[in-house]
Amino acid sequence: MTNTTIFLIILSVVIAGLLSFYQYIYKVKNRSKVTLFLAFLRFISIFTILLLLINPIISRKINEIEKIPLLIIVDNSSSIDELENANKVTELHNAILKDKGLNEKFSVQSYTFDEGLKSSESPDFKGKQTRIDNIAKDLKQLYRNKKYPVVLLTDGNQTHGNDYVYAFPENISVNPMIIGDTTTVIDLKVSQINVNKYAFLKNKFPIEVFLQYNGNQEVESMFSIMQGNQVVYKEKVRFAKDKRSITVDVLLPATRVGIQKYTAIILPLSTEKNKTNNSKFFAVEILDQRSEIALITDIIHPDISALKRSIEVNEQRKVKVLKVNEVKELDKYNLFVIYQPNSKFLTAFNHIEKSKSNCFIITGKHTDFNFLNGMQDDFDFKSTNQSENYSATFNGSFTNFSQENIGFDNFSPLENKFVSVVPKNKIETLLFARIRNVTLETPLLSFTEVNKQRFAYLFGENLWKWRSETYLAKNDFKDFDLFIDKTIQYLVSNDTKKSLVISHGNFYNTGESISIKAQYFNKNYEFDEDARLEINLVNTATKKALKYNFSKTNNGFEVVFNDLIAGNYTFLVKETRSNTTYTGGFEVLDFNSEKQFVNPNKDQLVQLANNTNGIAYYPDQIKTLIDALANDDQYKPIAKEITQKSPLIDLKWLLVLLAISLATEWFIRKYNGLV
Repeated sequence: MTNTTIFLIILSVVIAGLLSFYQYIYKVKNRSKVTLFLAFLRFISIFTILLLLINPIISRKINEIEKIPLLIIVDNSSSIDELENANKVTELHNAILKDKGLNEKFSVQSYTFDEGLKSSESPDFKGKQTRIDNIAKDLKQLYRNKKYPVVLLTDGNQTHGNDYVYAFPENISVNPMIIGDTTTVIDLKVSQINVNKYAFLKNKFPIEVFLQYNGNQEVESMFSIMQGNQVVYKEKVRFAKDKRSITVDVLLPATRVGIQKYTAIILPLSTEKNKTNNSKFFAVEILDQRSEIALITDIIHPDISALKRSIEVNEQRKVKVLKVNEVKELDKYNLFVIYQPNSKFLTAFNHIEKSKSNCFIITGKHTDFNFLNGMQDDFDFKSTNQSENYSATFNGSFTNFSQENIGFDNFSPLENKFVSVVPKNKIETLLFARIRNVTLETPLLSFTEVNKQRFAYLFGENLWKWRSETYLAKNDFKDFDLFIDKTIQYLVSNDTKKSLVISHGNFYNTGESISIKAQYFNKNYEFDEDARLEINLVNTATKKALKYNFSKTNNGFEVVFNDLIAGNYTFLVKETRSNTTYTGGFEVLDFNSEKQFVNPNKDQLVQLANNTNGIAYYPDQIKTLIDALANDDQYKPIAKEITQKSPLIDLKWLLVLLAISLATEWFIRKYNGLV
């Protein structure tokens, strides 16, 4: 309380006294006890009012004991119940939670976790996922500046997320209680499958399968991949104490278009207890990219045969060589390769312009560049009757598609008329022309795209020499053929920019959060953050429908479904303003990831304890854990002296006193006829 406040209080006492004296005592002839009592009441009223107006701050010191928090965190996932440890965990949890010594020393708090941390004193062991790394994230928000212990009752088996061993903050000491039978149980399982989401028809697609063995004896089993009831791959696998994991690499043929579903299975051993982890599902969407390509020419040249063979290495491509005077029924072709065009190619170019087809133009000594000037708008050509040899210089900054330098700089020069090539539109150049050792700004192989129509231009003949030189250097044509395949693939691609782009999986497991993400683009292909997207999800078996709106995220939209039952689902996504739609589907598998484990993850829990200066315990060491925490001097309660400051106006009894004094004064005056 400041000196000014003290002075004002003293002044209030004087003022209240003087006013009371003046009103009830000064010049009063008959001073009775009633008069003196009324003067006292008036003094109390005036002084209380003045005191409330001054409103001094009252300070008081309180001694408080602050206990260190002790967090008891229980694994609430169904794997605890599956391995018949639920009763034991509940017993251990209650033993720690209700221990008198720990409650005297610590502020004991109970939590459970599955996908995240929850405040709870009664686990039900129904969680469908285990995310120990999420505990670390959540604990970082609690007691940031305090060092405190955590008792973690878990089997240590995480179904999703990142490695939790190094995830916990430095101020936390984690003491895991390792739940489950640590005796090695013989078990085989399919732990992981890596496969591309898409494959092309009549090609082979790779699959990488990781198999794991838990045991000490040498065992043999049969690994197979099934599509429906048909075995498409089979292999014997052998495990031993020093060979507990095997990677199986498989190439499967893509024979049918659409989403193809497979099951990877490892035959369980006769002594296995857990057989639910012996199989895993996966799916691949097979795309039909077959292309009919017309190679139109007016001359006979080795390039024609080289191009046809190189393109048809990909079984998805079929090349038809057409003489320019035989051109007809061009609608069936996806791509046109125009070899050394002249005025006879007018019909072909008219069809390309009308159909907006993609085109690969190759020039040379027999090309009529004046005619070509009138058939395209990408380049302006000025040629002479002389010829020139142009070598290639690879452009590493080319981004239209991925292409390695296969030795372009060392290939023989291509022959072309001596021509000036001036771009009229934006071009992307893969190979620049080079005369002897001087690299020109003139393109040798360039690509353009205008209004979704793609053109490629190769300014030179004798491409067959590049294919032959590739064989001489590598003993095969693979590098050159792949270069031509990527060029053709870029040109035959009919991908258009979609306004509604949806991202989702083909398979999900029961208990997983199913996220479907979306992006919507306006007519200028700009992301529209004001789009209104909704989804209608239908279970194909039960016909039950769910309708939700998408939520806005940082770079798109998202909707999440939880607790969907096993089965097949179809969905329709709609942008309500433009009525743009997308249809898709997925399958929820009756697969419980919590059933994939037979032993606790002892090694990781011990490592977690070591990294956080804790100690790992087993259920039969519960008393040791309690005693260790109770006797640990680094977690002593802290005595604090707290100064509490509160304004006088917060004291409600002062208002009560003021009301009583005013009411009493009025009643006495009324009773004695002074009012």
